Amino acid sequence: MSRRLDRVNELLRREIGSVIQKDYEWHNRLVTVSDVEVTQDLKEGKVWIGVLGGEANSVIVKLNKDHGAIQSKVMKRVVLKSTPVLRFHHDASAVRGVEIVNLLEEVDKLPKALEEDLQDGGSPLQ
Repeated sequence: MSRRLDRVNELLRREIGSVIQKDYEWHNRLVTVSDVEVTQDLKEGKVWIGVLGGEANSVIVKLNKDHGAIQSKVMKRVVLKSTPVLRFHHDASAVRGVEIVNLLEEVDKLPKALEEDLQDGGSPLQ
């Protein structure tokens, strides 16, 4: 991907995130824009949304329904040759990350073999 597209994607990610945080009430959910992927011709853009603390499908449906209003607000701040049509998709990586951290904390609470048993060459299961 070109540096220009990288800069456009990052700029759109910040501006879309700003619009989503200012103009929408998410009721005890954290909604973030994790990534934006715009096509080379700037006609279409995929917006990856992370949702923590609730069901994500309703958020994605609402954003896709309001994509025209979001596009117009973003494009008042970002001037591009053409306005990409934004489509919102769920990014589950944040949820998976929280689940992995929780699993690691559970593993850390499990009983551990004594260090001196392991140094003596004994099996921790004796």
